[in-house]
Amino acid sequence: MYRSAESVGTKAAGPVQSLVRIVVGFLFACHGAASLFGVLGGAVGTHGGTVPFGVWPGWWAAAIQLVGGTLVALGLFTRPAALVCSGSMAYAYFSVHQPTGLLPMVNNGEPSALYAWIFLLLATFGPGPWALERLLPAGGRQARPVAAVDQAAVNA
Repeated sequence: MYRSAESVGTKAAGPVQSLVRIVVGFLFACHGAASLFGVLGGAVGTHGGTVPFGVWPGWWAAAIQLVGGTLVALGLFTRPAALVCSGSMAYAYFSVHQPTGLLPMVNNGEPSALYAWIFLLLATFGPGPWALERLLPAGGRQARPVAAVDQAAVNA
């Protein structure tokens, strides 16, 4: 039986959205763990060390990375956590990278820019169907995948 690419894409949208959330959240949390605990090569520029406790903005950024990335990866409070993560990466891009050059290719700000936009996407569209927040009492209403929202609009 022939299935259109659109129907396959619609069915795959939710799981792919969840997989992107899990991978991006995990990678972001790894950055925080590296900076706070000296694991995985340590904080950037410290030769395997950590960011000193409470130092602005490095320690706070690392805390957001660890906590926010973990929440996003698990699919708990995804929208607010992703919004905070997006904002922290936008701040990092404009305060650290952009002053040294206009474009991300020039100023080494590609990771910050990509994280900012991907987290904004997750904050907008939600966690997808494979999220722990779906187990919370109100989670089923808020965590529907985009395809389900589109289908609900068609059925209305």
